[in-house]
Amino acid sequence: MTNAQRWLGWAAWGTAAASILHLAIIVGGPRWYRFFGAGEQMARLATRGSPYPTIVTLGIAGILGVWALYGLSAAGVVPRLPLLQPVLWCIAAVFLVRGIAGVPYVLMASGPYAQELRARMGFMMCTSVVCVVLGLTYALGAARLGGSPR
Repeated sequence: MTNAQRWLGWAAWGTAAASILHLAIIVGGPRWYRFFGAGEQMARLATRGSPYPTIVTLGIAGILGVWALYGLSAAGVVPRLPLLQPVLWCIAAVFLVRGIAGVPYVLMASGPYAQELRARMGFMMCTSVVCVVLGLTYALGAARLGGSPR
């Protein structure tokens, strides 16, 4: 296993964990939506039985799951997926933008959800650090992978 494959394997397993966590939030219900930063509105919708929080959270879990598959593909764990290199760079970019811009955005934004997140700045900092670490891990792996075939 190359260094690139190790980096991308770590990134993939971290992203898979985030995907699974989002599925657990659905099962955990309104208290989990609140605890994991989805906001009071999402928690209230979940309490009322609205499908919206489940659909949104399933969408996020699905995207994270696909990203994990791309990481596993680059790590050589699953067969090579199409557009592997550009997708890895896009995943890295999304995680890095969320990680770097998340806190400043919340500090500058207005509205009830931004106020909720400002009141939970520890949570925002923690999730931002996780996103930066995942973004850097994907970027390092993608850079080391280069154009070389597996």
